[in-house]
Order: sequence, then structure tokens, then C-alpha cells
Amino acid sequence: MSEHADAYILNGPELEGLDQYDSVVDVFNQAVKRYPDRPAFSCMGQTLSFAELDRHAARFASWVQNETNLEPGDRIAIQLPNVLQFPVAVFGALRAGLVVVNTNPLYTEREMAHQFKDSGAKAILILANMAHKLDKVLGQTDIEHVVVTELADLHGAPKRWLINAVVKYVKKMVPTYRLPGAVGFRLVMKASEDGFTPVTRAPDDVAALQYTGGTTGRPKGAMLTHTNLIANMLQARAAIGTHLENGSETVIAPLPVYHIYTFTVNCLFLMETGNHSVLITNPRDLPAFVKELSKLKFSAFIGLNTLFNALCQRDDFKALDFSHLKLTISGGMALTKPVAKRWEEVTGCPVAEGYGLTETSPVVSFNPTDDIRLGTIGKPVAGTAVKTVDADGNDVALGEPGELCVKGPQVMKGYWNQDEETKKSIDDGGWFHTGDIAVLEEDGYIRIVDRKKDMILISGFNVYPNEIEDVVAGHPDIVEAAAVGVPDDNAGEAIKLFVVAKNANLDAETLRAWCKKELTAYKVPKYIEFRDELPKTNVGKVLRRELRDEEKSDASKENA
Repeated sequence: MSEHADAYILNGPELEGLDQYDSVVDVFNQAVKRYPDRPAFSCMGQTLSFAELDRHAARFASWVQNETNLEPGDRIAIQLPNVLQFPVAVFGALRAGLVVVNTNPLYTEREMAHQFKDSGAKAILILANMAHKLDKVLGQTDIEHVVVTELADLHGAPKRWLINAVVKYVKKMVPTYRLPGAVGFRLVMKASEDGFTPVTRAPDDVAALQYTGGTTGRPKGAMLTHTNLIANMLQARAAIGTHLENGSETVIAPLPVYHIYTFTVNCLFLMETGNHSVLITNPRDLPAFVKELSKLKFSAFIGLNTLFNALCQRDDFKALDFSHLKLTISGGMALTKPVAKRWEEVTGCPVAEGYGLTETSPVVSFNPTDDIRLGTIGKPVAGTAVKTVDADGNDVALGEPGELCVKGPQVMKGYWNQDEETKKSIDDGGWFHTGDIAVLEEDGYIRIVDRKKDMILISGFNVYPNEIEDVVAGHPDIVEAAAVGVPDDNAGEAIKLFVVAKNANLDAETLRAWCKKELTAYKVPKYIEFRDELPKTNVGKVLRRELRDEEKSDASKENA
């Protein structure tokens, strides 16, 4: 493709090599043969080589085929933080022909029940720490096979015993649960390495269901095919591969691997290139995180604005050796200029920002590392076309704001069992409508200026006001509620909740406690304002935009 097709569309360069892999499993099989002795993943001081990852994944596939009734195409939920079991289970499940359903380990019981039932998952691998939640919702799902793992199950003894004992008995982080018939992960790992039969999957078969709110509504499963994921892996390689040497890099991965950003970059791109991903289980524990970094000669760092900001404020982080660091990538949320500049001052390495969505596997655009332009999301990656449209769907000329639309091999197959939602998001021409308002610059860069929908973006995670409002509306003292995003220096945005209550004694902390029972922590409102009434349209719809505009106006007055 040429860089400029016409006055309305920006095109990335040609995408090469899409036909070199038949499936994600083919990517994995070639990588483990090419780099058997190289470290693939490390976590909490334990490392798996590519050959070890191969053997463990083979055992997992063998267990699926010989000890369960699961068939190719069935879904398996994987609900884990950043631990070594994650890549083992993902590639083992894919080898057996299963579809991976990545699940946030912070989900509440309500969120778990919805995702598991909606996806039709028949199996799950879950960390023991949250198995008590599964215990309560299992009967609401189609799950027949449960595998429970403890944090250090792939560590050697006696370290494994020590870590698991401390987590369970000292820190008491494993609440009591009862899951009759559940199998321990270490028992699964006793299956024969040679006991599975390779399964052939078509390029258009779904490899993963990645849940997202899309541009509106309740979480939906984006169907990401083998081609989608391979294409985005190759697009990532084309965008940043020239700055990394195959089989030589150590890359820090503090973001959750169940998130599509890390899933594609670390489990696919870095694995395909034979590089070493260091999984950070709890990046919120900054002292421990920095201590881990001090032991490593890391050459790349993949993070987001919130994390960069937090680390750069720490003296122990500033004292680290950054002489090997040659690539820092930001994604998941907007990168602010002050944080980008601070990171480069501290580490000597500029931050290259990219942009993507779950529905695009995820990368759409990326800043050329030799020509980073802060305030933009870079240029379209290889094989990708972008354009902007107005409210009526008409193409908008370069330089003018409009809704960003994307076309390319990384665009999802559609939403799982939601044809109408798919049609709303992907038009007849194959363009995916992102819901983000952007300006396409004449020189090929893209700038996000606003969001069309009401989605709130907190540290890279999508939060949808409808879900929050539904939970709040269940409180007996609430008349009505509206949630909006307000600027936040740390997380990019924070949730502000406006409520009308019939009980004058209801306070913000009581309402937050109510929310915490039903919502993951990052979805709990940071700010709560009580009002006598909320602004509405003439048909009674609450005007969230007006509430946001009021907040912007108040902020402008404070800064004046």
C-alpha cells in the first residue's frame, strides 16, 4: 500500500509473511524448535526455556485430550495473573484445538458468571486465590472441568512449597472453597508429553475470545481468529522488530497477560522472535517490582502511562542501570507528554506510543521509534488502512476530526453470538468503527482528540457507565445515577458518580462499599456527588455529556 491512497485514507506499508504460518500453534511450534535453549518466560525468579514451555504445553494438551470430553472449538477460560502457568495453558489449550477465553482475575462473582455463561466455557484454569468465587457461581455456568493452580506451581521445590505456603497460611490469600472434582495443575502436568494428537485449525477459526465492552454496552466476546493474531504479531514485528534482535532481548512485562495488549506482544511477537519475557505478578508492589528490575539487564519495557509515572517518582527506580534499555513501548491508555518526558529523563530511553483495541488484536498504529511524535498514536501499522467519518458515515478529509475507522487483517471476526452488535461495529465495507474521534494528519500521523461514546478509560481498562449505574441503581436508597469519566493525573481518567438519593443520610463511603460487592476495584467510583436532580433530555434520558462538560468547566475555572 502507498502511504496516502487519497484525501480520506491513510495506509500502512505492505504486510509481508502472513502466509508463513497456518495458525498460532504453528507459530509456537516453530519458535520452540528454533530457540529451545533460550529463556522464554520468567516469573518470581523461575525461568522456563522454550523447550520446557514446549514440554509443559504438550502435557496440558495431552490432559485435555485424554482426561476430558473437550472437543476442538470448545472454550476454556483462563483466569490467572502473570504466572508461568499462563503461557503453558494458552499454548496447551490451543494445541488441543480449544478456544482461549482470557479472564481478568480481579473479576467479581457477577462478572465471572456473565463471562463464563456468555462464552459457553466448558473448562477453566483458575488460581486458587479466587477459586472461592468460582465455587459460588459454578452452577450458573456450563463449566464441566476445573483445574486449580497455586501461585508457584511451576517453581522447583523447596521454593514452590515456601511460596505457596506463605500465600496460603501466612498471608491468608486463599479463601476456603469447595469445588468437587477439581484437578490440581501439578497433576495435569503429569500427563504424557507424547500423549496428544496435533489438531489442525483453519486460519479463520477463532483462537481467543477476548472480552470487551466494544464501543458500548455490556462486555462482549471479540472473536479473534488465528489469522487476526498472527497478522498483529507480524504487524508488531514490522513496527518494532528492527530495534530488537531475535533471541537476544529481555523484555519486562508488568501488564497483565490476559489483556490483549500483553497477550499479543509477549505471548506471540516476543515468543516468535525468541525473546525473553519477564512476567511481573504484582506490579502494584513497587518496591518488590524495582528490586526485581535491579537483578536484570533488561533491554525493553512494555507499560502504560500510569506505571511509568509511578516508577519515575521513586528514587530506587532512578538508581537502576538503564544502559541496556533500548525500547520502551506505551499502550492501553493515552501517554501524557509530562510522563513521557520524565521517563526519558530518568531512563535515557524515549517512549514509543501505539494505539489499539481488543477488536483489532490490538495494534492499529505505532510511533516510528526513529521519529516519535508525542501527542500522537503514530502511523498505521503494516497492512492497515484508517479513515475518519462524520456522524452520517461520510468520509472526512485529512486534517479534520471524525470517528476513526480501521480495516486490516487484524480486525476481529465479530462479537461472539452478537450479530447485531457486529453489524453496528463493522460496516459493509469491512471498516471497524472504533468510537474514538481522531484527526489524520497529512504526514501520516494520527491524533486522538475525543471519544464518541461514554466509555471511561482507567489505566488501560475500559469501564462502561451503564454497568456502574446498574449496580448503583440496585441500592434501595438510590433514585437515579450517572457515571462519567473525569481527568486523573495517575490513571488517565477516574470515575465520578452523580446520584440522586431518597435517603439524606446516605454517604459516599456507604455507596462505595455497595459498589465494591459487585464491581472490580478499578470500576468503583473515585468521586461521588449527591444532587437533587440530574440533567435530562426532553424524553428523560440523563445527559452524561452535560455532566462531563460541567466538570471540564469547573476544572478550567480552578486552573484559571
